[in-house]
Amino acid sequence: MPTISADQLREIASQLLQGAGASAEEAAIISRHSMGANLAGHDSHGIIAIPGYIDRINRGHIVPGALFEIVRETSVTTVINGNWGFGYVVSERAMQITIEKAKQHGVAATTVYQQSHVGRVADYPIMAAQSDLIGMMTADSGRTSKSVAPFGGREARLGTNPICMAMPSDLEGTLFIDMATSAVAGGKINVARTRGVEIPEGWILDKDGNPTTDPEDLGRGGVQLPLGGPEGHKGYGLSVMVEIFSGILTGLGFGHDPAGKHNDGCFMAAFNVDAFRSLTEFKKEIAEFAAYLKSCPPAAGFTEVFYPGELEHLRTQQKLQEGIFIEDATWNTLKSLAEEYGIADSLGF
Repeated sequence: MPTISADQLREIASQLLQGAGASAEEAAIISRHSMGANLAGHDSHGIIAIPGYIDRINRGHIVPGALFEIVRETSVTTVINGNWGFGYVVSERAMQITIEKAKQHGVAATTVYQQSHVGRVADYPIMAAQSDLIGMMTADSGRTSKSVAPFGGREARLGTNPICMAMPSDLEGTLFIDMATSAVAGGKINVARTRGVEIPEGWILDKDGNPTTDPEDLGRGGVQLPLGGPEGHKGYGLSVMVEIFSGILTGLGFGHDPAGKHNDGCFMAAFNVDAFRSLTEFKKEIAEFAAYLKSCPPAAGFTEVFYPGELEHLRTQQKLQEGIFIEDATWNTLKSLAEEYGIADSLGF
């Protein structure tokens, strides 16, 4: 169970992706986003996902070097066909276009379809926040395999359908929310399965519709549950809206087709704060608001109140110093791929 520096993991991911056919530029973007997820404590979207991307390349579900195609646009909107390119590469470029349009016109929105997994959705609204804009993004897999049951149901009808919003501020770490509208992101169940640990009750049902703590039950015909537990109708309703923005508005549609390519449809938007009020005052007040929240006395069982996004910032600082834990199963898979490409020794396996 090794602990590896972020720089070494980034190089491992980059070299493996290039071995599978990605360009150096594509591999650098994907590995940067993936290691950012590990650093933030979201291992489900980190290095553990790289072998899956390589498998999708080999099956033709991801096309390295795919055409980035703007199929429709106005001064404030953009519709992008990723042509099955790497989601990280497509969505990063799409958000940059959205940022530039919002800077010029006050607001901008973009839809993206036919791209692979975009990773941690927060990365893209945070780009906007770091450019002094409010950023927003939703994601859905369109008419492909689904894993989440609607509230009150026991069969999959929805994706995990994440939503994120990020704010510019004077804080050291970005204030943002990034959440699946299911009880948990699907990747976290995969991490539990890989590490051989149980999951909390309330995350999934088994194939018979019964609560279970065994992550393997999801792959045996089980389903994930919507966010909210007994109040799951709230997560369910939010998930439906995300699916409309990211699946129907993008033209991907909806439904459950296990044989379909993974296809992250995305809706993203950016808002220029200066179009509404002074950016300087807004950023200052966001920081003051965070301080006000943090001044709340902690409840029993808690030591501190954090503003949204603060824990990810603190984990990143810690893991940059201490390294990133990698479970043996993932490490051995990465090693096998490196041996297959003849680069194991150069990567330190």
